[in-house]
Amino acid sequence: MYRERASRLPGAVVWRNTLSGDADGGRVLPDGCMDLLWHEGRLLVAGPDTRAHLTAGGPGTWAGIRLRPGTAPALLGVPAHELRDRRVELADLWGAAEVRRLTARVRAAADPVTGLEDLALRLAAATDPPDPALRALAAALGAGRPVGAVAGDLGIGARQLHRRSLVAFGYGPKTLARILRLHRALALARTGTPPAETAARTGYADQSHLSREVRALTGLPLRELLRGDGR
Repeated sequence: MYRERASRLPGAVVWRNTLSGDADGGRVLPDGCMDLLWHEGRLLVAGPDTRAHLTAGGPGTWAGIRLRPGTAPALLGVPAHELRDRRVELADLWGAAEVRRLTARVRAAADPVTGLEDLALRLAAATDPPDPALRALAAALGAGRPVGAVAGDLGIGARQLHRRSLVAFGYGPKTLARILRLHRALALARTGTPPAETAARTGYADQSHLSREVRALTGLPLRELLRGDGR
């Protein structure tokens, strides 16, 4: 069972997912975010996905804090593109002694979700805030503005914007725009809006374009995806 709530860290979400082992696992949709994870006493990092990530179906509980796009690289000190489509142990990124100390703090918390949230808050307090231009880029693309128009508003050239986006988001602004548009479309479709209208209202050329993008990014047709629980 998957549950989530807004975090005390602005823009983040904390979550817990308990797998019974009698299913095939879950499907985590690309969303431009990175997660700090806790599983069986280990701290891990989920990098930004470019396609749906299929989780293992074995029994167990996962906890995590999902950091809004562009936030995690500053907290972790690792460019997002180095973790694209990967799940890695935090010990692979940081020194073993520091990871043991942080692991002990999460283990000592009332529950792993609270421990991860407290850890992320400490990291954020000790880190410079994310690049405000890239935060504005993510917000504008999330609202459906074209990449070129946003780049012009920010006064950033295409090549520089692409380089900075790779560091912050794990991929260029056009890929980020595709992923954020997917989530706008899914949110609309989940309200019962017909696919053709959903496509028109979220900037797709037509229903076929929407269908191709949904399958490319999630691995499932739209109708089947809507029956599931992928975020």
